[in-house]
Amino acid sequence: MKAFLMHKDRDFDLEQELPSNEQALIQDLELSTLFDAMTLGDEFLLEVAKKAVLSGLGDRETILYRQGILKDCLKNPSIVRAVYNVAVESIESKKKHWYGIFDVSPRSTLRSSVEMMQMLVGMLKRLVSITDERASKFESEGFTTFFAMLKRELDDEYFACIQNHLTELKFRDGVLISGELGKGNEGTGYLLRKPHDRQSWMKRVFAEKTPAYTLRIDPRDEGGSRALSELADRGINLVANALAQSSDHIFSFFNMVRTELAFYVACLNLQEQLCQIGEPLCFPLPADPCERSHSFQGLYDVCLALTMKRRIVGNDVNADKKDLVIITGANQGGKTTFLRSVGLAQLMMQCGMFVPAESFCANVCDGIFTHYRREEDTTMKSGKLDEELSRMSRIADKLKSNSMVLFNESFAATNEKEGSEIARQIVSALLEKHVKVFFVTHLYEFAHGFHDRRMGNAIFLRAERQADGGRTFKLNEGEPLETSYGEDLYGRVFVFGADN
Repeated sequence: MKAFLMHKDRDFDLEQELPSNEQALIQDLELSTLFDAMTLGDEFLLEVAKKAVLSGLGDRETILYRQGILKDCLKNPSIVRAVYNVAVESIESKKKHWYGIFDVSPRSTLRSSVEMMQMLVGMLKRLVSITDERASKFESEGFTTFFAMLKRELDDEYFACIQNHLTELKFRDGVLISGELGKGNEGTGYLLRKPHDRQSWMKRVFAEKTPAYTLRIDPRDEGGSRALSELADRGINLVANALAQSSDHIFSFFNMVRTELAFYVACLNLQEQLCQIGEPLCFPLPADPCERSHSFQGLYDVCLALTMKRRIVGNDVNADKKDLVIITGANQGGKTTFLRSVGLAQLMMQCGMFVPAESFCANVCDGIFTHYRREEDTTMKSGKLDEELSRMSRIADKLKSNSMVLFNESFAATNEKEGSEIARQIVSALLEKHVKVFFVTHLYEFAHGFHDRRMGNAIFLRAERQADGGRTFKLNEGEPLETSYGEDLYGRVFVFGADN
């Protein structure tokens, strides 16, 4: 049995390796805040959420497949949590059943396996009960296939057959074993046999009897009792192992259901918190990687909203058919927050989630990378510019066409002219390789140089500043300016601060 709740045709691989830039993405996009909201301290949810979000998807078909399942989850959260809890309870119950850890005899293995299978059958029945009562409320291809599989595989006949086998495997009337004499009159070919069907006393009296011989062991004959026990163990060894494997098979099914539903439970946790704040969510429209689509309304930084616990300013941008987005403008005007919102939304879309916006459409990217300015610290073995160039070199080694790179104040660790030239050459090379670039910068020569080229595949955004120096945290299309209005911050700290 397969769940197929993350992919149409395969299981979700929880052992897959995370991308090499995992730590940079977590640091630059503040993903820890997002993961905390999704998992609420649950370590297993955290493991699944990190793998799903950071691994992403390269095809829009699977993204839309997960979106359909998530829409069902948002409409039926209590049912989804109920199914998830059954899977979790099954796994936790197994931990309480030891397969004869101190007694590894076939009898102990069989006894533990019977108990485990009995528990798992009860869990399967609970799962089927939920399916029978609530399956009609789900419309997605994933859940429809999942519930149909449960109904097909776990019918009344299946449960009746399992129950009969479990009853027989308790061997209340003893063990029936056949065997043969081998060389030297040693026993060989021991096989466990199905017990004879019970007959009425009249049939037993008048039935034609085959010759039978009985050997009785004296109660004080310890050696004889041990020999009989060993004979019984030989007979039940194969069936004990087979039942243990069957239990493991059902347990693996519950484990996969738990793993794949964990992603959607984490999404439900996040959605509930954002709804309490009053922030909008939407299901994005993914475009093919080769397209250049990037437009949205009301896009906001979900991590900032979770931290502030209130609604924050969103932005509207149409960057369709654009490869380059350069963001300039006033200090503390919301540029870095905007850049982070772009990266977060892209990651959330590509793993099949909703995104923090009123509407969102973007092409799928073959890799998402960040290159943010780092504060100088004792771990640096060279200057800041050398460190930035080294990180850029590592990113370049991983880049493919249709990747996306987010730059934040990069290459500003040197003078204006040199930093602008380095940034220009790097961005030009990326555009030639069909890499999408978002670049937040105060390097006027770099930004204005691209603006003067009047490129059809570039758009320039500027953080809005009011006449009195106030910040609206909105970004609008606009030509780069020579100033970032640092004097506003100076006045706020040293002039207005002095009056206070």
